[in-house]
Amino acid sequence: MMVERRDASVSGPPGPSAGWRSLAVPMVVLAVVSAIVLACYCAPSLLLLFAGILFAVLLDACTRALERIVPLQRSLRYALVVLVLGSGAVIALGWGIVSLPAQVQGLIFVMESQLTVLERELAGFGIELFGPGGRQDLSHLLSDPGRLFGHVQYAVSGAYGVVMNTVVVVCLGLFFAGQPAAYRDGVVILVPGAARARVRTVLDEMGRVLRNWLLGQLVRSAVVALLLGLVFHLLGLAGAPLLGLQAGIANFIPYLGPLIAAFPVALVAMPLGLPTLLWVLGIYFAIQTIEGFVLAPLIQKGAVDLAPAWTLFAIVVFGAMFGALGVALAAPVFATIRVAVLRFYVEDWLSDPSVRETGG
Repeated sequence: MMVERRDASVSGPPGPSAGWRSLAVPMVVLAVVSAIVLACYCAPSLLLLFAGILFAVLLDACTRALERIVPLQRSLRYALVVLVLGSGAVIALGWGIVSLPAQVQGLIFVMESQLTVLERELAGFGIELFGPGGRQDLSHLLSDPGRLFGHVQYAVSGAYGVVMNTVVVVCLGLFFAGQPAAYRDGVVILVPGAARARVRTVLDEMGRVLRNWLLGQLVRSAVVALLLGLVFHLLGLAGAPLLGLQAGIANFIPYLGPLIAAFPVALVAMPLGLPTLLWVLGIYFAIQTIEGFVLAPLIQKGAVDLAPAWTLFAIVVFGAMFGALGVALAAPVFATIRVAVLRFYVEDWLSDPSVRETGG
């Protein structure tokens, strides 16, 4: 009778815990799909939020670094960082308003003239560089004032949108960096108590990854901008500082950024002749190659282990779905998603700790 009772208990219906476990996978799949749909629907706002977080990471990194130099409380160090960066931004903006317009105008004139030459040369081969209508100038707008004011309204609204987005990102960054632990704990409190320590640890790791990626990109971009600006100046290119600056900024977009920045460099170098053009492009890609294969690994030191193929895939997908902002933020977004997948899915759900040992 003892054996029969034990068999009956073993073969009995599953308890509530087993029933909930059988529903776990469908519920997780439903939650992931819902999150993806919501992310696609609210993508612009979420990308702005992430840009604010990235700016907060920069402020927090500067505040942490200042601790080694100035032994003050974090709030005082943070205020000092905001004061220094704000003053630098105001000075740079004032300098740009005074000195940059002439350089920008000269650079645009050179690029416009070379685009005209390139368009004419390609037309000889039956290739229309700018489509059937060709490049448009302002003459066709003067005959139709309605279209002219429509373009002006579009430009003004676009500029207003950029300014407002910048203000939102800066404000979010200031708020998040002011009390990062409080905002992190505000997210952690939404999960069950048993998982809060784990979520807090993973969020800290995400912040560490973003900090390493951002600081590495800043150093790489500064080195590229300075080197290329100096080289372009020695080679006699018009607007050499601006060309170096745009190349450095473009380096924030891995792999595709240097290719995009090469086009204006080639346009400005074209009037100097074919030998100079080849020299400029050769030096440009040589510096970018050395930076990508020598400098970048030394700076990152394996802290952000992003596979090139997956990073490029994320850039292409984010660019197709969310536009220019998606391209700019694809790499850091992918880095944080990767950390979440490795820790919550691979380690916790699949119980595979090997990714921790191998670095993922």
